[in-house]
Amino acid sequence: MLPIVTMAQTIDRSKAPAPGIAPLIQIGSPVKFTLANGMQVFVVKNTKLPRVTASLAFDYDGFAEGEKAGVAEMAGQLLKRGTTTKSKAQLDEAVEFLGGSMSTSSQSATVSSLKSNFPSLMSLMAEVVLKPALANDELEKIRKQTLSGIESNKDDADAISGNVVKKLVYGASHPYGEMMTTKTVNSITINDVKSFLTTYWKPNMAYLVFVGDIEPSVAKALAEKSFGAWAKGTATKQNFAKPSLPNQTYVAVIDRPASVQSVVTIATTVDLLPGSANVIAGSVMNNILGGGFSGRLFANLREKHAFTYGAYSSLNPSRQVGIFQASASVRNEKTDSSVQELLREINIILNEKVGDAELSRMKNYLSGGFARSLENPATIAGFALKIAQNNLPADYYQKYLTNLAAVDAQKVQDAGKALLNTSKMHIVIVGNAKQIAKGLEKYGPVKYFDIEGNEIAPPTEIKVDASLTPQTVMIKAIAAIGSTEALAKVTDVALNGTANIMGQSLNMSQKIIIPGNSVTTMSMGGMALMKQAVVDGKYSVSQQGQEAPITDDVKEGLDESASIAPEQLYLTKGYSLKVVAVKKENGKVNKLKRQLAELNKLKKEQETKILALKGTIDKLNNDKFEKVVFVVGSDRVNEFKRNMSKFVDSDLDNIKDFSVVSAGDRDPDAEGVSGMSGSKMRDFVIKDRFGKFKEGLMTKNARLAKDVFKEIGKKLKIKKENYNASTSM
Repeated sequence: MLPIVTMAQTIDRSKAPAPGIAPLIQIGSPVKFTLANGMQVFVVKNTKLPRVTASLAFDYDGFAEGEKAGVAEMAGQLLKRGTTTKSKAQLDEAVEFLGGSMSTSSQSATVSSLKSNFPSLMSLMAEVVLKPALANDELEKIRKQTLSGIESNKDDADAISGNVVKKLVYGASHPYGEMMTTKTVNSITINDVKSFLTTYWKPNMAYLVFVGDIEPSVAKALAEKSFGAWAKGTATKQNFAKPSLPNQTYVAVIDRPASVQSVVTIATTVDLLPGSANVIAGSVMNNILGGGFSGRLFANLREKHAFTYGAYSSLNPSRQVGIFQASASVRNEKTDSSVQELLREINIILNEKVGDAELSRMKNYLSGGFARSLENPATIAGFALKIAQNNLPADYYQKYLTNLAAVDAQKVQDAGKALLNTSKMHIVIVGNAKQIAKGLEKYGPVKYFDIEGNEIAPPTEIKVDASLTPQTVMIKAIAAIGSTEALAKVTDVALNGTANIMGQSLNMSQKIIIPGNSVTTMSMGGMALMKQAVVDGKYSVSQQGQEAPITDDVKEGLDESASIAPEQLYLTKGYSLKVVAVKKENGKVNKLKRQLAELNKLKKEQETKILALKGTIDKLNNDKFEKVVFVVGSDRVNEFKRNMSKFVDSDLDNIKDFSVVSAGDRDPDAEGVSGMSGSKMRDFVIKDRFGKFKEGLMTKNARLAKDVFKEIGKKLKIKKENYNASTSM
């Protein structure tokens, strides 16, 4: 008998195995055909669900709107506001009756529904595209909404930064650098909208993509029926001069005196066409630099220095001109230091080769994201569309993993040097100029711009006459509103206001009883959104049922709210007053604008919350669930209970049992605690990292996790260019 010999192989599981040879993957090809009018059609059949989506996309890469900036966006919104045979209400009702969805934008129209209802929905889509009403009254509604958004953005540092960065980087005459303003929006007419649509919405400039449970023959018949009679036109494309880099790096400051944070952005155009040699290596470089929580910028500015909550970078190719950006929102006092660290990290990745371990991790991350993206049939359609639009090789995406595997440290560095030049960049900072300007000159000339990106003179302090003191200002203010004697006769004041949102009333009331007592409340549909009070020297503040801490600053604010004229309070309560600046502006008007902007923001947030909750409950009911348990943070329990109560008594066929439970008070990032923060999970959705997302969701149900993952992606309205692995190629 032969002896039995056992052999054991020692494996070091602390080290990742060496990567193998990247496979040449096989990606399914959509069925393609072209209508007689030049419209190109792609069909990706997928029978997993009995649903079909159709997207009509128009191939124009920007056009100069000039004095009509905003016309394309407003035209896209107007398309869905009714047809020649249906009002907006009738159109919305028809789409809802079919259980579908419809959206339109400046460059696309999309519909989605169950397979059985899809032909009818396609007919509605064709009617919207080919027979829009383009009613002037609907245009005026869109104009008001757009102007309201522009006004709100004036107090939004991130919005200001985004607009000014584009204008400075691309130039005001380039379509990517144009900015909607009150003036341009007010100048747009119905004829401008019609001119845009007839110029750029033509079948021979369009791609129609079907994805879902549909036979190619059926899709072809629907395409012919819906758009076959649409006459082709002359394709209109504009050519634009390539934006030039600045002669040297400079600092652009947009002064916002009230800002306690600075939005810092370092940006530059890049020569990066879709499918070009540096796209994949550049993607690796950018993701190592600032692609997310694992990026060097995040590790430096947040984890090492605690300057910010997050610091990121992006690199986006384009047929016109690409763009690179690195940004962070930082404390005012750390603005200079943050610019220094952002530039330091960019220079390091340009001048020092990345390590093998870091490079391997990023390539694994990108390849994994790419592989996961192939689970979505829409990805295949997207690949085919990009190949057609950008004239890429037919096997471009099939070779992606092979090309990614070939990226080494030298190629990463070469790509960075070819794309980025830190001596010719735009450093754009939105913040309190008085607090942040010192020290910025070492990065280059410091220039000042207004919120529309127009260069202005540096701010100067107005010399104050010796007779102008805080006391004299307060005394004049009191005299202007009636005198001290007149104010002394007032014993109480009541203020009430009402607005209507989605059939529900938003009520705001304030009661002031002299001296020093005040109660202010804001409620919607019987639910208290906010309450603050000072009664007999006792202070309280609550938001959506949750008590807020009472600090000295809060007490001061409540004391002000309990005074008819805060100026009296300043003179009698021992406040230390000094003149810090004098500005020529209508302060009360500007304050009112800010208050209205905050109120509108609150209205929108509440409206979004209610709609999202209703949609969730309706979906669960339609999916035959009988019991629903919401698990939320301890600070959200009361809010969810109140909102859910609006739908508990509604006509639900299946759901009989509602409840809300607390996830507890915890730090989700603390040691020994399961799960992770919502911010991290949203970031994993943005990065297309399903595996990490599933870990945070803490479920063994992969199907459920995938559904939640996809749904969050939809709600976040993630642009495809933000999916690093699957689209930035």
